[in-house]
Amino acid sequence: MELYNLTPAAGSTHSQKRIGRGAGSGKGGTSTRGHKGAKSRSGYSKKIGFEGGQMPIQRRLPKFGFKNINHVEYKAINLSAIQALAEALNVEKIGLEELHNAGLISKSALVKVLGNGTLTAKVTVEANAFSKSAEAAIVAAGGQAVKL
Repeated sequence: MELYNLTPAAGSTHSQKRIGRGAGSGKGGTSTRGHKGAKSRSGYSKKIGFEGGQMPIQRRLPKFGFKNINHVEYKAINLSAIQALAEALNVEKIGLEELHNAGLISKSALVKVLGNGTLTAKVTVEANAFSKSAEAAIVAAGGQAVKL
């Protein structure tokens, strides 16, 4: 068996239906599109969510919820992560640059330090926001919490 003599299995392929070729073709007149309606006309394309004229489900269902346009999304960093980073890098200052280089945040992320974990290293932490417990733990360890 070679590539040049491969053929589809018998009965698995059919010749293409040639439509719009006149009355003698057996598919004349409407060219298999039926009578009237949007689908019979040229240029028809079904819109997303169209349900044949019935009220679409996205319009039947009630809307709920609220999107606050003033909401600020922070990336949460725990004290345990700051302790691990301080031990790994052996530094006195941890800012957004160090967190980004460690792969903990993206370049444009706003950071909030949370008080989960323990902090023993004396470090200056720079972030956009701090929880009360995190700020207290940083100060108790002898460091500083600097808000950007």
